[in-house]
This record gives sequence, structure tokens and C-alpha cells, in this order.
Amino acid sequence: MENAPKDLPLRERKKLRTRQALVDTALELFAERDFADVTLDEIVDAVEVSKRTFFRTFPSKEDVALAPEKELWAAYAADIESRPLSGEHLLSAYEGALFAAVEQMADGWERRFLVSRSLADRTPALTAHSLRACSEVSEQVVRIVADRLAPHPLGRTELRLLLDLMLAAWRCALETWTASDAARQDRAALIRNVRDAFAAIPAVAALAAGGAVPHAR
Repeated sequence: MENAPKDLPLRERKKLRTRQALVDTALELFAERDFADVTLDEIVDAVEVSKRTFFRTFPSKEDVALAPEKELWAAYAADIESRPLSGEHLLSAYEGALFAAVEQMADGWERRFLVSRSLADRTPALTAHSLRACSEVSEQVVRIVADRLAPHPLGRTELRLLLDLMLAAWRCALETWTASDAARQDRAALIRNVRDAFAAIPAVAALAAGGAVPHAR
């Protein structure tokens, strides 16, 4: 379990430690068996907290299973709120916010994220929950950007499509990262894969604008 920041009040540090214990324990149980086979009672008993404490921390069992992903996108939205924005370089801002979010995740986050993604890939209920959460965050980010850039000729449709292009590159990078051997599944490798995927976006955008298809090598 990761240590809570020392500059937080004791009460907040305890909350963070409990939250991390719930995430670590739940993911361990889900990985050993299956999401549907692990009960909430088993999770809270293993951490020695009450169901009331659990529901003060997470809305549902799905939320604790997807906690690493939700932590990332919460940090992403927070970064977008404070990051300098420009309509001309908005894709760069979207990308920069993602790198910043990944880099600020706590130690061990990538390990938990891998377990969480594996669970989601094989559990329809988690896949649906993840897609819904992604859509909600996308709407939140577009709303933030639209409000901060107003008045601006870019509408919400353009802002959302640009964000979705970045998210598509992120998903491609994830596929490469998760398919690699365990020795290459560290955070540095994830960031390299994301940079490679982002580097392909200009050529893809040119194709969408009617550009020529590059000759195969």
C-alpha cells in the first residue's frame, strides 16, 4: 500500500490509506477469481472496514475495480481546468494533460491499472461502466474547454471530435503496452507508446482532410 502524502491532515491520510487498501485488496481478489465471484462482504472483511466505510469511499464494486482508470481521468480533467488553452494548439493541450496525468499517478499505479484493464476487458459489466465513465469525462472536458475558450469559432462537436482523436491514439497505445511482455509494462514504456501513437495523429488528420495515403514501405 502506498504512503499518503505527509502534508495532509491525519484524517485525510487515513482516508487515503483506507481507499488504497480497498483498491489493492479488491483488485487482488478479482484477479485471483473473477469480478462477479467476489462479494462486497469479502472485500470489506479483508480490509477490516464496514460497508458504510466502503460506500463513503466508492459508489459501487465497479468503481473500486476501475479506480486506477478513474484516478487517471480525474487528474486529466483537473489539469485541463488549469492548463493554458489555445484553439490553435488544443490537441497539444489535450495530449499534454494526459502526459501530466499519467506522470502524477502514485507509485504502483501502472500495476493496478494493468489489473483493472484486464478485468474490464473480460467483464462486460466493467466494460460498460468504463465506457460510460469515459463518456462522462469527455463531456466534462469539452464543457470545461468550451467555457474557457468562449467566444471561439470551435463548437462542441469539433472540441469533442478532437478529444476523441486523442483518446483513440491513447487506446492504441494501451493495446500495444498491455500486449507487450511484463518487463516492458512499466510507466516509462507506457509513455513511450503514447508518444508514438500521438506522433501518428497528424498523418491521420491529413487523411481525414482528403490527403494522399502514404506509400507502403
